[in-house]
Amino acid sequence: MTTVDTRLRDISDDEFTAAYGSDRFTTAVILNRLRYAVEHMSTGFMREAFSPIIRDWYDFACTISGPPDRGYPMAVVSNSLVVFLGTLGDAVRNTVEEYGPENLSPGDVLICNDPYRGGTHVNDVCFIRPVFVDGEIVSFVNMRAHQLDMGGTVPGGFSATKSNVYENGLVIPPVLLWAKDEPVRSTFSLIFDNTRWGGMLLPDFKSIHQQLKLGEQLVLENIERYGLDAYLGTLTYACDTSAERMREAIALVPDGDYTGSAVIDADGLDDSVDYTVKVTLRKRGQDIEVDLDGTSPQARTCINCGVLDTKTAVGVALTMLLDPEVPFTSGTWRTIDLATPPGTLVSSLPPDGGIMMFWEASGAVVSAIFDALNPVLGEKGVAGDYGSTNTHNASGLTADGTPWTSATQCGGEHGPWGATKDGDGDSYTVLFFLNNLDPATETIEHDSPVVMLRKEHAIDTGGAGTFRGGAANLKDTLWLSDASHYLSPFRTKVPSGVGANGGQAGPTGAMWFFPPGEDERRLLGTGTDVYAGSVPVAGVLDPESKALDPENGVYHYFASEPVWKTTPGTILRCVTNGGGGWGDPFERDPARVLADVRNEYVSVEGAARDYGVVVTGDPHHDPEGLRVDEQATEKLRTKRTGK
Repeated sequence: MTTVDTRLRDISDDEFTAAYGSDRFTTAVILNRLRYAVEHMSTGFMREAFSPIIRDWYDFACTISGPPDRGYPMAVVSNSLVVFLGTLGDAVRNTVEEYGPENLSPGDVLICNDPYRGGTHVNDVCFIRPVFVDGEIVSFVNMRAHQLDMGGTVPGGFSATKSNVYENGLVIPPVLLWAKDEPVRSTFSLIFDNTRWGGMLLPDFKSIHQQLKLGEQLVLENIERYGLDAYLGTLTYACDTSAERMREAIALVPDGDYTGSAVIDADGLDDSVDYTVKVTLRKRGQDIEVDLDGTSPQARTCINCGVLDTKTAVGVALTMLLDPEVPFTSGTWRTIDLATPPGTLVSSLPPDGGIMMFWEASGAVVSAIFDALNPVLGEKGVAGDYGSTNTHNASGLTADGTPWTSATQCGGEHGPWGATKDGDGDSYTVLFFLNNLDPATETIEHDSPVVMLRKEHAIDTGGAGTFRGGAANLKDTLWLSDASHYLSPFRTKVPSGVGANGGQAGPTGAMWFFPPGEDERRLLGTGTDVYAGSVPVAGVLDPESKALDPENGVYHYFASEPVWKTTPGTILRCVTNGGGGWGDPFERDPARVLADVRNEYVSVEGAARDYGVVVTGDPHHDPEGLRVDEQATEKLRTKRTGK
């Protein structure tokens, strides 16, 4: 509602009321009440969820959108999975427009899971409930939730080996799941006739229905209390606020053209092709164009993403780099133009290739934008994260023949962030644009025949810098029954945790299987000598020792076995990439390096090699006795830097 030269805080109270249908205070109250509504829906769903990927991973999102005659503005979002939030605005518009808003009635729940219509992948079903006032649609309350299985050739769906949309799973076009709050039997039958765990999906569907009814009730209560004009004006105001904040953040970047790239190792067919995301950012004034021309053609398997996922990645990258406090709404992209040719890794078209591991390709878009802007941002730069969720998906039968599945729990789904000017990178979180939870060890072991042996940070894996990158996560899982594993580590060739403002990149990670040994519950060591008897899954490894060797090693291809079959007693180890460092490592406070050695983020050798800090003592047997040799440190740093 404001021009690029007028800030919301500068317009008069009368101008504000005329633009948004209420005064500033009332608008702020309504907006916060709506934010409460989506969080209330989220809390209720988390409490009731049966599916572990929802209950333990927070793999869903809730939003509130405006009516068709206002362009379906996505104004309010939950504090949940960001890759869902960015696409939900378009998913609601596309789904409702195809179905026809005139065909909707109070009490309807419209669903769709097609990646090309609404983003993400087929496991993520979008649920849309219209809100009516006096017979007219005035809003939509929406949820997108990951379903543990939606059919296809792979139980659970997580695999890079599927080659087209027909292998991927059930595609649901815009169709009613509830009509006037009565279940549509044919739609339920369609879904449960094509999925493996309908008994788990059914209670979650029922819970989603109730949360949408709650959201509708809370929206109507606000409309009744404050009036329809004030409610609709608040939705507009929320989007205008985002647009203004993003516009101002973009304006701080010097005008120019900036290029960046990121690499995905291979697809699910062979290791003959790697895939590159190339981006050119053209920044002029308060506007920026994101041009992805030059990105590799879409992959032969389902590692691609759609253009809506790319749009989300662009919004996330610019928000995190330029102003992390920009509210995520439809307004976020108002001064951002996205240009990409069709049929690329990040703008896939059906039927070949398909879309399943969409966050990997769109995550590479985030990395490429970081690569492009970090050099110009200087000290405001943000170092890269661990780049790939290294997703693990396994299934099998228990001794009594009961099927089990484990999805997104036992791979490298969580890992480190890069450092910033404000401090060291976190060593155990999620990719920049996920925002999910970490399943509890007890839950993982309860749901699947697995024992979690290790989940810890790995030494000397955070990118060195004035502020250190987060350390890689090392995870060991012991499998107690026969299992079929689908493993998807996509970024082990080139560091994803790039450095910022002179910081070093975090090293790459890898995956291995260790065959059963005499001791069924043995604990593996972490030294380089333990890998000789392993079966490499992915990573650049020494051909003899099979330990990590990013400089001179040989790349191992994650889908050399499309399905990795294991017997009881097998251990899977995953080491993620490390987070990037920020700033000159030789400017890091020696006291911080000492603390890192004491806490085993950095070895004594790494302290000298990467930071020029000489630490004396034994970190294993006498960590409190560690000391910095100040004279030796000064001499070493002078020798290395010439200062």
